[in-house]
Amino acid sequence: MSTSMMETTLPAKQPLLQRIWKNPALEHYVRLVILVSAINIGWLVYGMTEGGWFSAGNLNLQAMNNMVIANFFVTILVRQQYVINFLFWLATRAPVHWPLSVRWHLGKVYHHGGLHSGTAVNGTLWFALYTGALFFQLTQGNLDVSSITLGASLGTITLLSVMIAMAMPNIRRKYHNAFERTHRFAGWSVLILFWVQTFSLAASTNQAIPLWQWALETPQVWMLAIMTFSIVLPWLRLRRVPVKISTPSSHVALLTFDYGVTPFAGSSMSISRSPLLEWHHFANVPWPDKSGYRLTVSRAGDWTGKLIDDKPSHLWVKGVPTAGVANIEVLFKRVVYVATGSGIGPCLPHLLAKKLPMHLVWSTRSPRKTYGDELVDEILAAQPDALIWDTDENGKPDMVQLAYAAYQSFGAEAVICIANQKLTRQVVYGLESRGIPAFGAIWDS
Repeated sequence: MSTSMMETTLPAKQPLLQRIWKNPALEHYVRLVILVSAINIGWLVYGMTEGGWFSAGNLNLQAMNNMVIANFFVTILVRQQYVINFLFWLATRAPVHWPLSVRWHLGKVYHHGGLHSGTAVNGTLWFALYTGALFFQLTQGNLDVSSITLGASLGTITLLSVMIAMAMPNIRRKYHNAFERTHRFAGWSVLILFWVQTFSLAASTNQAIPLWQWALETPQVWMLAIMTFSIVLPWLRLRRVPVKISTPSSHVALLTFDYGVTPFAGSSMSISRSPLLEWHHFANVPWPDKSGYRLTVSRAGDWTGKLIDDKPSHLWVKGVPTAGVANIEVLFKRVVYVATGSGIGPCLPHLLAKKLPMHLVWSTRSPRKTYGDELVDEILAAQPDALIWDTDENGKPDMVQLAYAAYQSFGAEAVICIANQKLTRQVVYGLESRGIPAFGAIWDS
């Protein structure tokens, strides 16, 4: 079977104008960033013309502040786990008889992070403009504000700039732990400074009514309250839970949890040994017939290596099970799953759930030696016709070619790839540039 698949000839790529939209540089994530930026630029143009926000004698600080809050409201809410689950639920309501092109675009719902990044950057730019306008009004004698307001504004723009710098792809990859901690602690600090600035400025400029009454009547305060609740909510579900860890090999740990939570297939959970410092996301693998769930963790760095070697008895979890990329499978009649190494973990719950006809292509080194007989037998019980490519015996395959051959022979409508970032992009673009719907994680969380 594997030999015939490797002999399958890939079709030619689509013409340049058709495939240019499939390039990772213009993926849906980037398109959302562009869309958000275009909307913000439109509002800026409106404010400079019809809105009269920047008249010589007076700058409309409230209008600028509204744009700050509106952007950051989306930034925070679109990362909220319940909101993410709702977006996936909404996108997957489309029936499979809808045109494939429509379902193809709906399947890109996991690119919602483009809204997060786009609004975060634009919100920061609006806040820089707002802060500049605040100081300008002060120097012109048009505004009387406290040093608390000015200090909060300067602290906020400084922290926001640091967060954006740390989120740049190259810096984020190289210093991921620093990125995560910066985002967490600087983000919390920015939220506190927003509250401080909002009330200190109100105390200086709203003398007519009591501050509490102003707060109740001001939409900005309510939006800040919702943003705060959204950030706090996952931490309200923080708990330290027992875990059983088995290691079929020095490369893999299989974690088993049973603390009263049975997540839905295709979701992920965050786990940690130090909840204030770092969190790691892994796909849940629930059993079809009993409570609890499993995680497959491969040695891929210091944290995972220590977990495999130490086998702690307890870990921290927080939040709720959150939908992952493979949940879009129900948009299609037949799907091919392509996985490499421990990428089999996110695929396994879907293979066990069997919501639709699917076929597995799994490339890994010595599967039974690395992952154990029990896991491999479970996979084969769910997918007797699975193609399991042993890279120790056969070398590394051309995954685009294997994926296309499986897609063609199985009569699938889409391919879902779970692999490392480089290979996922190769497979997704390699197929989509040939007109085949393909999906894979984008490492934006």
